Amino acid sequence: MASQGLQQNDAAKIYLGDAISMATPDQKDLQGTALLLRGAIEINEAQYAEADADFHQALNIARQAKLVSIEASALGNLGYVAMKQEHYDESIDWDTESLRFSKSIGQQLSIPDTLGNIGWSYSEMGDFDSALDYYKQAESAAGQAGLNGNRVYWLSNIGNVYYQQHDYVSAESTMKEALAFARKQDSKATLTQCLNDLSQVALETGRIRESEEYNMEALKAEKGGQDAPGALYSTFASGRIEAAKHNFTEAQQLFQTVIGDPKTETSLRWEAEARLAKTYADAGASEKAETTFLTAIHTIEAARSSVKSEDFRLSFLSSAISFYSDYINFLVSRGRPQDALEIAELSRSHALSDASGAHSTAISIPIKGFQPTQIAARLNSVILSYWLGPQKSYLWVISRSGVTLFELPPAAQIDLLVRAYRKDVEGPRDPLETKNGNGQKLYDVLIHPASKLIPKGANVTILPDAGLYDLNFETLLAPSPQLHYWIDDVIIANANSLLLLTPHPNDKHAKSRKLLLIGNPVSPGADFPDLPEAPAEMAQIEKYFAAPNRTIFSREEATPGSYLDSHPGQFSFIHFVAHGTSSRSSPLDSAVILTRAGDSYKLYARDVMTHRLSANLVTISACHGASGRTYSGEGLVGLSWAFLRAGAHGVIAALWEVSDNSTSEMMNRLYGEMSEGTAPEIALRDAKLSMFRSSTIYRKPRYWAAFQIYRGS
Repeated sequence: MASQGLQQNDAAKIYLGDAISMATPDQKDLQGTALLLRGAIEINEAQYAEADADFHQALNIARQAKLVSIEASALGNLGYVAMKQEHYDESIDWDTESLRFSKSIGQQLSIPDTLGNIGWSYSEMGDFDSALDYYKQAESAAGQAGLNGNRVYWLSNIGNVYYQQHDYVSAESTMKEALAFARKQDSKATLTQCLNDLSQVALETGRIRESEEYNMEALKAEKGGQDAPGALYSTFASGRIEAAKHNFTEAQQLFQTVIGDPKTETSLRWEAEARLAKTYADAGASEKAETTFLTAIHTIEAARSSVKSEDFRLSFLSSAISFYSDYINFLVSRGRPQDALEIAELSRSHALSDASGAHSTAISIPIKGFQPTQIAARLNSVILSYWLGPQKSYLWVISRSGVTLFELPPAAQIDLLVRAYRKDVEGPRDPLETKNGNGQKLYDVLIHPASKLIPKGANVTILPDAGLYDLNFETLLAPSPQLHYWIDDVIIANANSLLLLTPHPNDKHAKSRKLLLIGNPVSPGADFPDLPEAPAEMAQIEKYFAAPNRTIFSREEATPGSYLDSHPGQFSFIHFVAHGTSSRSSPLDSAVILTRAGDSYKLYARDVMTHRLSANLVTISACHGASGRTYSGEGLVGLSWAFLRAGAHGVIAALWEVSDNSTSEMMNRLYGEMSEGTAPEIALRDAKLSMFRSSTIYRKPRYWAAFQIYRGS
């Protein structure tokens, strides 16, 4: 330990190695401690495989000898070494086990760092909501334990998450609070992090001079590069400042320094590559810009492909999606709209596409078989593909005759309208009767530019982006010949990606007309009461299928296990009549609520994914069946997404809570038309129109507009 304190690491490792080999059977505590110390040195020297082996050996010794303190330290260190190797999902698993164990033995001092490391891993995976939660827990736990140095570090990370979420006001306020603490404690590493982060916030808000001042202080605090990670971030910030000042040559040199350093973390490397590409573009070096943009995307994709957990692959692009926007803007500015569409498709629905075999995980430009006009012709549909960017948004209109691009307002303006109109549609008043301004503005922004390319009565496939997943386009208010809902003009289906609409040799559609009907479950508790109309809805649906071709689970039999054990891949139609739940914090924990069997009454989205389907249509006649969480590049993830991920070719699900009575009426009309050969999207539209044109309360869109149809492969 003395040698390590003198930075004589080689000598320290020799002494520790001797101690480990000389330890007697009754000195397991010394042996375990020595392994932990040697592993810590190996982490600092980036010898991660050696550190991982030492920590595993320490863990085994601790468990055999019941050395709880060493076990807790080994678990935390295994999480840390996994994080340093950028195996963030593995790191979270280790840290979660460490956290549970530390709490069980009352070892409070390690808890703040463990919580914070979990937050760091979530942040690197792009799940900023979870990162913020864990950072706040870490900051609070550090404060309670009197660990003020740790507290200020996690406080600065809270500010960084706000920055990633583009909440610059909260970011700057939190970072300044952390900076004040860091100055008092003379914490150089945290000081430079705060200064670097404040420099970035100042840049994003147009204060170049202030950004320079923070950056200069950070570089000075690093004292010639002793804080290597901080120095790299400061160099990157310097590059951004020079780029903002249009000193492109200097900016390029600084970004290349960051890219070329082997100690640069992957997330910083792709950001430096993307910023370098944009600098080339701004300087007029188009060929270099394009090559570097593709390099950045390859770096991002390679990192995403290494992630094992489905949950974390979903959130991965959250921190990188803006670089796709920069590349798309670059291509559009050079008159290459179809190439820009292709880059947009590279970012979309990786998990769904990988599952269906629509494309491999490897980036490939041009995308093999990418023929958007042929897809439109095969579907006999006009495809509206949206991209919402921070500076510019785009709409590609794809038909059998070609691809046309329209520029739209920035994402923030569109999202504001969508949130307001979604609230209006779900409210008690009819937007058409009140001539709702938000519905009219959204039509003007999203549809009107392309209106001449969309014939009346056309099939339209919507590929939404970001907040548009929360919008039912049928409810938009078209102006002429008189104000009306757009559902009167077109037949709409939704999809996540053009690639998912491309036929693939592995796709299998169910050939027999077999129904799996699950519903009318026994209420598992007061939160999920019995549905009065469920028996009637089930009776209406089963009558459209011959007795030998229907499998029905109702009441006590309507359990999660009944679905999972039914070999659901054999059915062409699957229908649920039950409550549903949506989880924003963990979308794969969204669930259909069924009859309790043991401790289980939820059919989780993550379990649905594991049972391969070939169903032509899955209908989730439940509240929030389509709701979930929108991930950059993946779309709206929840129950409907899970059934598509399992292989369903179409899913009907609800965006919000719907009336039991109105749903039963709609489903009867839907299956009645489908039994006569009508396509699901047409049958669903007809069922909605019958409600809208009625004289009942169900004419309001809050009753009929919740249900949407989503296309899979």
